[in-house]
Amino acid sequence: MRALALAAHRLDRCRSIDEVAHVATSTALEVLDAQGVAFCRIDQDTCRIVAVEPRPTDPRLVWLSRASYRANDRPALRNMIRDRASWVAHARTVHDEPTAEDDPDAGDPIEVASLREVDAASGLGSPLIVNGTVWGQIVASRGRPGIPFLVDDIARAEVLAALVAGAVARVDLEAQVRHLVADDPLTGLSNRRVADAEAESALESGHETCIVMCDVDGLKRVNDDMGHDAGDDLLRSVADVLSRVADALPGSTAARIGGDEFCVVTVGRRRAEVAETMASTVAAFPLPHGAAISYGIASTAVTGSVSARHLFRQADAAQYKAKRARARALRATVPATADPTVTAERVIVAGSAAIAAAQSGVVPRLCAFAAAATETLGGSTWTVLTRREGSSPDEPAAAVARGGSPAEVGAQFATVVVGYGPWLVEIGMSATAATGDVVLTSLDALAGVAVRGAR
Repeated sequence: MRALALAAHRLDRCRSIDEVAHVATSTALEVLDAQGVAFCRIDQDTCRIVAVEPRPTDPRLVWLSRASYRANDRPALRNMIRDRASWVAHARTVHDEPTAEDDPDAGDPIEVASLREVDAASGLGSPLIVNGTVWGQIVASRGRPGIPFLVDDIARAEVLAALVAGAVARVDLEAQVRHLVADDPLTGLSNRRVADAEAESALESGHETCIVMCDVDGLKRVNDDMGHDAGDDLLRSVADVLSRVADALPGSTAARIGGDEFCVVTVGRRRAEVAETMASTVAAFPLPHGAAISYGIASTAVTGSVSARHLFRQADAAQYKAKRARARALRATVPATADPTVTAERVIVAGSAAIAAAQSGVVPRLCAFAAAATETLGGSTWTVLTRREGSSPDEPAAAVARGGSPAEVGAQFATVVVGYGPWLVEIGMSATAATGDVVLTSLDALAGVAVRGAR
């Protein structure tokens, strides 16, 4: 009783499922006089071990602790989920003799066989019932020689399970409230409030603090041309990229400020490391529909001691500058030579690599090809179109996807159209780019590769 009372106090102070699991397993060892205890999560009739006490060293136990179990394969688990009742199994009798194969008191044969695999004497499982459903279970085992789990042991296990289930329900509710208050509902990233708080905390720590402000190039175009569902998917793709950045920089926070503005707040990371991580991650995970991320970085190593608001403004100014520089660089990306043969080779190399790296499907492959060809030819924007089956040659094709960056005022560009079957691709190119039959033939061939390879 004292151990259960102490467990109740400890569970009341838990703020995460991991903390609950630690209290549950350590208490169960004492209360049930067990050799080993596992805290398990059950989701969609699959049981997965979250925590084990003590940590296993026997290779057999290590393997079992990492496995997951389906209710269809474990009758005891299936019955527990259905009846919300504990189960017991015995591989050894009270005299440390093997239980008989046909002994009904030994419990489920599969659980008995599992006990024998690890040379254990007895096992017990009690359900964690949260909001009327079986959320998980506490599983305990006794080694040899040992007294099998009896009725009193089941009662103690169920009392502990009830205390643990109450803690799980409270922690889960707190997590949901934190999610509503602190997370952006569309992307799952932190919101502006959290970003501000993290920036203030980072500055107070005295360590180098960096803020990366990010903007999505092409969101309005995607919303206008493909609908807001596609725009929402694009924002979630941005969130995925920035989450990867935050994971690569431990202690960092990725947040959506609002609209198409995002940020990453880092603490204790050098600006060069942050810049390298951003560049490599953005390059490794390109956005769909030809969209892109423009970003700027501000660091206290450069600005000195400043307020969080000032650091955000500095990063935003750097982001705007990078956005303009990116547009100028795209406009200026013209083949180094006017030789059409060399230009065709560059188009083939860039286009083939882009198609090979694209997702399966005609549209993603054509988008990848169009983006690579436009960039190689120094163009600004590109478009993928398709003709309706049975349409007349005079009927205009419908745009499926567009990409690239808006051209700056005064810039001069040309457009070339290539296609395969019902698919057409408008490729932007610099007015000074090398052209000719060899370049057009290369573009036509790549369009065919993109379409035929997707079939």
